[in-house]
This record gives sequence, structure tokens and C-alpha cells, in this order.
Amino acid sequence: MIDHADNIIDLNAILHPGSVYDHPRDVVADQTISLGEKRAILASWASDAAAVASNPALRELPGSRRLVTIDDVLEAMSALDHHPKGPPGGKPTRMKSAARVGVAA
Repeated sequence: MIDHADNIIDLNAILHPGSVYDHPRDVVADQTISLGEKRAILASWASDAAAVASNPALRELPGSRRLVTIDDVLEAMSALDHHPKGPPGGKPTRMKSAARVGVAA
């Protein structure tokens, strides 16, 4: 989409992403566009303007070849965010051993 040597951006991908991408995960996987451009494309895909009138949970961009669910679009948007590897606050630790130490005879 972008020729970094010439600093040329293919606006078709941004203005009409349905003609370039088949699925939101294709946007996430595209290494030629910036994170901001990916967010803009996915936001346009998630907008109500792309909703299918008879089924608002589905999205269809003009020029696209398939329908996708809003969940697919939101999942792709979430994939762009950096999530912590563990739970907030770090890994929980046990105060006592889970193994039984002694058994009464």
C-alpha cells in the first residue's frame, strides 16, 4: 500500500478498504501501513455506515467481497493494542503450599 522510498500512500486502501482487504485480520497483518492507518481502516469498518441493514451485527464495506461480523472487526482492533502478558498487578502467589505436608496416621 505504501512505497516508503517514494513516500506514496495508496489512498484507495484507506478510503475504500473493502476493495483491498477481505477481512479485518488482513488489515492487522498488512506491514505496509502504519498503526494509525490500520486503526482508521478498522474504525471505518466498525462504523454503523458499514452495517448491513437487515443484520446490524454484520459489516460490509463498499467494494468488499464478503461480510464480516462486528466481533471480527473489534477483535482486529483489539489485536492492535498492547496487552500485558499477565494479569494486572502481576502473577498471584500462594501464601501456603498446595501440597499436603503431613498426613495423620
